[in-house]
Amino acid sequence: MSKVDSSFIKANEATSKDWPSIGLDYAETRFSKLNQINPDNVKDLGLIWSYDLESSRGVEATPVVVDGVMYQSAPWSVVHAIDARTGNRLWSFDPGVDRSKADKGCCDVVNRGVAVYRGKVFVAAYDGRLIALNGATGAKIWEKDTLIDHEHSYTITGAPRAFNGKVVIGQGGAEYGARGYVTAYDTETGNQLWRWFTVPGDPSKPFEDASMEAAAKTWDPSSKYWINGGGGTPWDTITFDPDLNMVYIGTGNGSPWNRKIRSPSGGDNLYLASLVALNADTGKYIWHYQETPGDHWDYTSTQPMILADITIDGAPRKVILHAPKNGFFFVIDRTNGKFISAKNFVDVNWATGYDANGRPIEVPAARGDEPYDSVPGAYGAHNWHPMSFNPQTGLVYLPAQNVPLNLTPERSFAQNAATPGKFGGMTGWNLGFVLDGTRPKAPAFGRLLAWDPVHQREIWRVEHVSPWNGGTLSTAGNLVFQGTADGRFVAYDAVKGTKLWETPTGTGVVAAAATYMIDNVQYVSIAVGWGGTFGLGTRATEFQNSGRVYTFALNGTAKMPGFVKYQSVGLLQGVKYNPKDVEEGSALYVAACAACHGVPGVGRGGNIRNLGYVPAEVIANLKDIVFNGPFRDEGMPDFTGKLREEDVAKIQAFIQGTADDIRSKTK
Repeated sequence: MSKVDSSFIKANEATSKDWPSIGLDYAETRFSKLNQINPDNVKDLGLIWSYDLESSRGVEATPVVVDGVMYQSAPWSVVHAIDARTGNRLWSFDPGVDRSKADKGCCDVVNRGVAVYRGKVFVAAYDGRLIALNGATGAKIWEKDTLIDHEHSYTITGAPRAFNGKVVIGQGGAEYGARGYVTAYDTETGNQLWRWFTVPGDPSKPFEDASMEAAAKTWDPSSKYWINGGGGTPWDTITFDPDLNMVYIGTGNGSPWNRKIRSPSGGDNLYLASLVALNADTGKYIWHYQETPGDHWDYTSTQPMILADITIDGAPRKVILHAPKNGFFFVIDRTNGKFISAKNFVDVNWATGYDANGRPIEVPAARGDEPYDSVPGAYGAHNWHPMSFNPQTGLVYLPAQNVPLNLTPERSFAQNAATPGKFGGMTGWNLGFVLDGTRPKAPAFGRLLAWDPVHQREIWRVEHVSPWNGGTLSTAGNLVFQGTADGRFVAYDAVKGTKLWETPTGTGVVAAAATYMIDNVQYVSIAVGWGGTFGLGTRATEFQNSGRVYTFALNGTAKMPGFVKYQSVGLLQGVKYNPKDVEEGSALYVAACAACHGVPGVGRGGNIRNLGYVPAEVIANLKDIVFNGPFRDEGMPDFTGKLREEDVAKIQAFIQGTADDIRSKTK
């Protein structure tokens, strides 16, 4: 893999023989020109090998494959190098992330992949380090702390991108009061080459550049937004156009979510929820397009984007195809950031559309002071799960969804206050909203859409049993591959949407697949492992298996590993409590427990247990768990100094009281 550089990645586009970068090519189309596997023979796909990632949290990375070697990242930023012919381990690298710091991030201890470049494998660790490894041995070559401070809860879950001797990475943390930025490092030395902030800093200090000075005019300084960071963290998509020499990033949500707290007099709050183009050599701002001005709903624009050349109104256009959380599919001119079109791909209730200037036509009640069912909810109409674009069919294959969520504005707000009733307040969340204080009414769904970006219309869809399904891979063999939340890996006809093949996976699938050619054989590989923010407390399968890579080819005959069912006990009963403590316990639970464990007895849990379905002795001895307990190495926070023993007794009362209430209603 020493030969992998920008020229190699670009040349590979002609054949798609290897899968040398996270989205296959720099345009991140996830469209392979391989066609050995097609609708006529896909029924003959069989397992060649599987590889145990030895993980129990979410697996979100697409494998990178070059010269018969696969590089796959796993939870806690662990990297595995695998012989892609046999599935044998070549090496693995664990960056040693402190397992007790899982609560520093909102959305599971995931990692979305690695970059390879000139003999090195680059991985960004959950705790903010960027690490260069020797591709042949896994030995560490250099390591850089990418964080501007350690006072805020910054984390990294995204994949770095490497091009022209640079490796670029962003970070997450907007819910915790972080200020977003993206940084480029020298691939050989690790020296910082440039950095661009996504939102302005303290206006009493010199601005980093003219783009920050311009952005500051769109924020209300009365809130001192810079103290709370502002947000805008670019935690996932970064795309490179070698012909235009531009880097495109998608920026995150505001901090806090509620704009009336973040910027009381209003304003667009640049560059939240935007697509931004930077000069690849210098990191200098070139243009932006803001998809959700004055973001108020956690409508990030960090979802994967695709660079495409398509014909619109008879003229060729260089565009960005993008489907962010807010539910609209965007086509943007990538040479200058000009708006071309936008159309909702799911039902939405915060805007009725976009005007000719690319501004949303908002529904006033969506920013009101009363509880509001935001549709889509904060999980997004499309989240980080990658989409793909097939230039032969002209279609984008898009994982779409809705997870209902009601937003009630907080009447009083204090940054970092561990206030009972404040969602995630004891683990650092700052939203400015009470979540689901009023029960949401919008339907939950998950579906696969085939979307025509030229005419902005749906061509076909497949309904799934749950939200939070995997990313997509499309091929010149007229196939679309997707994993599902209910534990299947499926191939569809790319034109018709007809299901042609499927196999069980033993756990929900959230990542996207890759395909590549070795010794004239086309392989398809998918990494599975249920998790991510929705998967922490919710699931759609009865199986609980470790993360695993499956590799398939025509006429494969290997046997699937055994699948293990979730070991679940009945609804909690027998824990003694004072009924008078239930109400206060509810507020404490929301602040300390709900973000990971969900509502006791409601749902069956995800990759973290639902506390309504655990042995009674677990809840009876809860203080021994929440205070420097035995699960810290699995990501359990230590609530010493945040909770008192009498608080724990009230949480116990809420958990058992809720279980008792559910039991009485189901008799």
